[in-house]
Amino acid sequence: MKKNILYLSLSLIITSISFAQQPFNKKEVLAQMELANKYFMEKWPDVGKTIVTNKERPSHIWTRGVYYEGLMALHDIYPKEAYYDYAYAWAEFHKWGFNGGNTTRNADNYCAAQTYIDLYNLEPDAKKLKNTKACINMLLNTPQLDDWSWIDAIQMGMPVFAKLGVLENDHRYYEKMYDMYMFTRDKHGDNGLYNPKDGLWWRDADFDPPYTEPNGEDAYWSRGNGWVIAALAKTLSIIPKDAPHREQYVNDLKAMAEALIPIQRKDGFWNVSLHDPKHFGGKETSGTALFVYGMAYGINNGILDKAKYLPVIEKAWNAMTKEALHDNGFLGYLQSTGKEPKDGQPLSYDKIPDFEDYGLGCFLLAGAEIYRMK
Repeated sequence: MKKNILYLSLSLIITSISFAQQPFNKKEVLAQMELANKYFMEKWPDVGKTIVTNKERPSHIWTRGVYYEGLMALHDIYPKEAYYDYAYAWAEFHKWGFNGGNTTRNADNYCAAQTYIDLYNLEPDAKKLKNTKACINMLLNTPQLDDWSWIDAIQMGMPVFAKLGVLENDHRYYEKMYDMYMFTRDKHGDNGLYNPKDGLWWRDADFDPPYTEPNGEDAYWSRGNGWVIAALAKTLSIIPKDAPHREQYVNDLKAMAEALIPIQRKDGFWNVSLHDPKHFGGKETSGTALFVYGMAYGINNGILDKAKYLPVIEKAWNAMTKEALHDNGFLGYLQSTGKEPKDGQPLSYDKIPDFEDYGLGCFLLAGAEIYRMK
């Protein structure tokens, strides 16, 4: 009897410790993702409606492509039919094609292929990948490596190659995306867009030295670096464990994550200018969400130390959900499209950015990875 009581007591203690160590309430995280997504789906019921800002654009440009990346991540953890139908209708409207056609070399244009491939994997049909294969095989079979001349392009394009490599069981896709990635990393601009000394990336050749921020520091734009760490996380989540060059991506993700810890704001967000907090300093949601996604993936897959990075993620997710997420699902403090800290400023809780879609996509990617956390 005493033994049973002892075992019961130990069991209760272990259970209590286990509950105390649960960093996130999964039910709450899912509810926050659903709330933000519901706001957008209700605001944009017509998936083919053009996007009008300073000009009219089709609804399969990169901003919407990133949203659907997030939606498919939500669908992966919570496969609601409405999410599938919304993504499928969008792909059907655009005939599974790209802004710029099948000969585009602009990664922004073929970002949509990430969702097309996800939808194909759920229900294979050759028509879904006709344009994707035509475009990416054109890139695969031409010698250029310098297409990704701005770091955002790494996230838009790299996962497409990774997904096709898996689908076709063809290492040529892995080699091509590696060569393109390394050209951006080490050769664009004067010496590449990655600075190994700081573990961060210049957005494009306009911002590498001698360009500096007002305080004299290097110019590292938050969302741009967010795109890179997200691309690394997503690519690692797609390619096989024995895929070539995996170690390169792991090491770069670790270096970036390490560099981000000391520059996180006290409130949990990151500034738009990572090394100059006074240059349009303030909360910013999209870069923060992408950093959360990359770090959460790193923890979930044994790349990053949980004890070290979990507090960083908790602080950032709580900041976004408590200070940026409105009761109706709108996301505040979201920087509009651009390429540097001054673009889309000033930010605020209520200000509507020029596009509301990509920021939500980033938020959903982060939330889905947090939801997967054991």
